[in-house]
Amino acid sequence: MSPERLFSLCNSLALIGWLILIFAGRMRWAARLVTGAIIPLLIAILYAYLIAAHWGETRGGFGSLDAVATLFSNRWLLLAGWIHYLAFDLFIGSWETRDAEALGISHFIVIPCLALTFMFGPAGLLLYFLIRAARTRSLAIKM
Repeated sequence: MSPERLFSLCNSLALIGWLILIFAGRMRWAARLVTGAIIPLLIAILYAYLIAAHWGETRGGFGSLDAVATLFSNRWLLLAGWIHYLAFDLFIGSWETRDAEALGISHFIVIPCLALTFMFGPAGLLLYFLIRAARTRSLAIKM
C-alpha cells in the first residue's frame, strides 16, 4: 500500500474518532475506549511498523531543524510523523473529554477545544487548560 493511501486511511480513522468525541464523547464507550484507546492504539501500531520498517533509509535525525527536514524527506517517515500527530492529538482530545466530564465542565464548552486540538493540537490543549483553570482555579491534574 502506498504512503498516500495509508495517509488517507489514517486521516479517515482519526476523523471518525474526532466525530465520536464531539457527538458521543460523554458516552461511556466513547472517550474511554474507542478514542482513548482503540483508535490511538491502532494508529500507534502502524506508526511503530513504519518506524521499524523505514528508519535508517535516509539521513537525518532530531538534532537540528535541517536534520528533521532531511529525515522527513523520506515519505514513509513523513507519514510516520503525521501519524504520530494523529494518535497523540486524538488521545489528548479524549483526555480533555474525560477530564471535563469529571470536573463537570459542559461538553458544549469542550467542543471548541476538541475542534482546535484536532486542527492545531497544542492550541486546543491550551484553550482547554484555560477553561479548566477558570473552572477549577487550578492547573493541577489528578492522576
